[in-house]
Amino acid sequence: QVRLVESGGGLVQAGGSLRLTCTASGRVFNYHGWFRQAPGKERVFVSGITWNGVTQYADSVKGRFTISVDNDKNAVYLEMNSLEPEDTALYYCAIGRSGVVVSRPTDYILWGQGTQVTVSS
Repeated sequence: QVRLVESGGGLVQAGGSLRLTCTASGRVFNYHGWFRQAPGKERVFVSGITWNGVTQYADSVKGRFTISVDNDKNAVYLEMNSLEPEDTALYYCAIGRSGVVVSRPTDYILWGQGTQVTVSS
């Protein structure tokens, strides 16, 4: 079974940048999504990408985050710029089922363990 591993989280000051990486243990043709979950809050959609590069973003991150895919490396990246304290959360990558509603966490069939992003003010 394919496994997902996230990396790249950390502590950064407001205005800073981080690059998250999600690496799959095998080739995946499904939709890839990034979600985040802050303490006490629901898991919410951040961004997603199809295997051929069609992207989607939550309104809260448009213009600041960029998602990309490298099929040769079985990897999806989330470049996060102009980070704000409100971006602090545990970030997860996930693989969507066929016909996924991209913003719906229950439509994702495989999740990574998450990587913590903390933005200080």
